[in-house]
Order: sequence, then C-alpha cells, then structure tokens
Amino acid sequence: MKFQVNRDVLAEAVAFAARMLQSKPTSQVLSGMRLVADANSLQISVFDHDVSAQTDIVANVEQSGTALVSGRLLNDIIGRLPNQPVTLVIDGTKAVLTCGTSKFELATLPIEQYPTLPPIPPVNGTIEGDAFISAIRRVSVASAKESTRPFQKGIQLKATQTSVTFTAADPNRIARCQVQWLGKNVPDETSAVVLTKTMQDIEKTFANLGEVNISISPDGGMVAFQAKNRTVTTVVLNIENYPDIDQYFPTNLEESVVINKQDLIDATRRVELVVNESEDTIRYAFEDGSVNLDSTSSENNASESVQATLSGNPTSLRFKPWLFHDGLSQITSDFVKIEFTKNQRDPSRPGPIIMSSQNSKDAASPDTYRYLLNPNMLKR
Repeated sequence: MKFQVNRDVLAEAVAFAARMLQSKPTSQVLSGMRLVADANSLQISVFDHDVSAQTDIVANVEQSGTALVSGRLLNDIIGRLPNQPVTLVIDGTKAVLTCGTSKFELATLPIEQYPTLPPIPPVNGTIEGDAFISAIRRVSVASAKESTRPFQKGIQLKATQTSVTFTAADPNRIARCQVQWLGKNVPDETSAVVLTKTMQDIEKTFANLGEVNISISPDGGMVAFQAKNRTVTTVVLNIENYPDIDQYFPTNLEESVVINKQDLIDATRRVELVVNESEDTIRYAFEDGSVNLDSTSSENNASESVQATLSGNPTSLRFKPWLFHDGLSQITSDFVKIEFTKNQRDPSRPGPIIMSSQNSKDAASPDTYRYLLNPNMLKR
C-alpha cells in the first residue's frame, strides 16, 4: 500500500475517527485505525463492536492495500506534522509515514483480527444539520453522568414521519426538543436510546456538514448517522421500558410566569455567590410583578428581585442554582416562560416547573425546547 494525501484533509479525517476510539479498548486490535487505499480514495475507520466511525477522503493512491495502525498515535502524529503532503507506505510490518523532513515508522496491527464494520440500516429520515447539532446540545444538559438506570445516561430519539424528538433525563430534570425532518421510512414506534457521550462526540464531529441521515435498524439494536463523507454507527442502550415522558409535560397549564431571561440569569449568579453548591439552594418566590431570590445558606445570605409577569397564584420553590442555570442557558429567546405543574403524588405541594422560550411578555415562541426541573419543596 502506498498513497499521498493533503495533510490538513488527513488530519481532519483522522481526528474524526480517533474521537470515537475507546479510552481503554478491550484488546489492542480495537485501538487500531483501519486504512484502506483504493483507486483515488482513502477510507479511514475505527470499530470497537459498540461504535464505528468511517470517512473517505481523496488520495493519490499508487498501490492499493489495507493496514491497521494505532489510532491515537496516528492522530497525535498527523496533528503535529508540517503543512506538506503526507506519504504512507507499508514496508513489511511497518507503516512508514513521511511529511517534509519528518519520518515515522509505525508498527502495524494484525488486520486479520479486526472486526468487520456493521452494515448501515436503511435511512429512516433526513434532518437539517444545525437543528440536529442544536438538539443534542440542548438536551444533553439533562443527562446523568453516573446512574444505575441506563436510560438516564442516554438520549432517546423518537421518530415519526414528520419529526424527531430528542429527550434526556436524570433524577432531577428532563430536557426534550422536537425537530422537524423529512421522514422517508419510519415504522410506527421507531425509537432508540443512544449513550449521551456518543451523541456528544457525533455533535462535535458533524458540525458544519449539512444534512444528517439517521437510520435505526429494524430490530432497534443499532443507529447510524451519516453526513457527507462521515458515518457513525452505535449500538443502543438496552432499555426495555423507557419512561412515558409525555405524562410529565401536560398541556394548557394555567399558572405561569414570564421573566426576562438575562435578568434572571444575572440575579441567580449574584445570589449563588453565597451558596454552597453541594448543600444549599436558592429560594425563588414567584409573586405578582416580581420573582424574589433568597439564598438558603446558614452562614452567608443574599437576595435579589426581578420583574416578572405572573399568571396564577404566588408560589415559592427552591432549586440548586446550577440545575436552574442549565435550563436557562438553553432558552434561545429574550424571555423565559416558567409553567407550574401539579404534584401528582401530593396535591398539597407544587410540582415541577417547565421552562420554555417566550418571544416577549405576551408572545409565545415556536421553539419546541422544554426543560422540566423538580424543586426541593418548601414547607407550607
């Protein structure tokens, strides 16, 4: 095998594939990056039985062939090469890489032991790239980094013929965003839950690539994402019964408050200066004409007041400020609408709040993002 390729093009392709490599692969061969040179194309791929990544770039191929080298080492090397053409030649058990005056001899891994990449299921639909990236970013804030419940470590994709709903949840909150798409082949109840870290890696590497094709295998065991010359496949989290999220988002809620988003963010940031993040909360008193913020620390105290438009009865709730921030940070409008739900288990206590975008004090926003947050209830 022998080929020559543009250094910047190669660096971008290798970095994309390397992001999908496991930090601690179960075997040395799974740490490898497969290079397949043929005609005028170089195919670069990685696969660890759970996640695969593949991309094709243009190359000047003098001799076709296949090789397997350490993915992370190749990524480190390519990223530091001078901006000159890169040549790679297989010489026995070595991959000889040259670029200008730089020369590296890399040990090859046994390609015969490398697993076969999974086939791509039929495409279910196509989603606009920016909307896809935005939905992942916005809902991933509600995904648990550590949890004994698998669904809390993933993002659910639930597709219909016209839209895809992205949902993430942890013990304290739920975030969801519905995105319109062009459904091509969407059976009823098409859904899958993908590990949040994998979705975040895809979000970082698919930026600015345009439309994304999404394929969910008929048995629901694998999902594939394709954009331009990049493809990622991933197995789904094994979840038999995903919670019925719809029940937590009732429609036509009668009690709500509309607040200038930035004013609320600034007030929260000031009050939280005296809050012990691990123990304390901020008390939000939603009243007619204002929302009053007070720290609940036993040592230092702070208070703030922000103008607000309340519909319904006054209520007081406590929240961890960082959880409150996460929701506000994903609101894209100048105002935020906070709706108050009923506590299904104890009607005497307030239920979770639901944050959403609001174009003005009186005008709703078409944005479909919703952030549900459970409060720490105050005694009445």
